[in-house]
Amino acid sequence: MAHINPHINFNGNAEEAFNFYKSVFGGAFTNIIRFKDISTPEHPIPASEANKIMNIALPIGNSVLMANDVPDFLGRVNENENRSKIFVSAESKKEADKIYSGLSAGGTVEMPIGDSPWGSYFGMFRDQYGIEWMVEFK
Repeated sequence: MAHINPHINFNGNAEEAFNFYKSVFGGAFTNIIRFKDISTPEHPIPASEANKIMNIALPIGNSVLMANDVPDFLGRVNENENRSKIFVSAESKKEADKIYSGLSAGGTVEMPIGDSPWGSYFGMFRDQYGIEWMVEFK
C-alpha cells in the first residue's frame, strides 16, 4: 500500500521548525541537504541561500515529514494558507495530549483537544510556524 508523506515549504526557517518537530516526535533526521550541497559552477547558489534547507526528512512512525526552504528568487510562501492540515493518528490519549501540547505551544488553537462529537479524542491548531495540524486518538 502507498504511504503519504507530507512536505512543507518554509520561508527560511525549515531547520528551526524541524528541530522543534523533532523535540515533540523524537527520532532523527534521515536527510539534510542544504542548497550549497547542490551548487555547481554551472548552477551556483548565492551566498544568501547557501545554508538554507533544500531537503530535510524526519521519520514519524511509518511516514516521513519532509520540508524545504523556498529560495528567495521563487518568492515567499503564504504562511496563512488554509488548504491542508497534517493529520496525526496517536496510539493513546496520552500520546495525543503530548503531541498536541508540544506542537501547539506558541501557536493558535482552533479546537482544544478533547472528546469530539464523532466519538474520537481530537484537537486542531496552527503551530508557531503557521502549519496546521489535527491530532486524533480513536
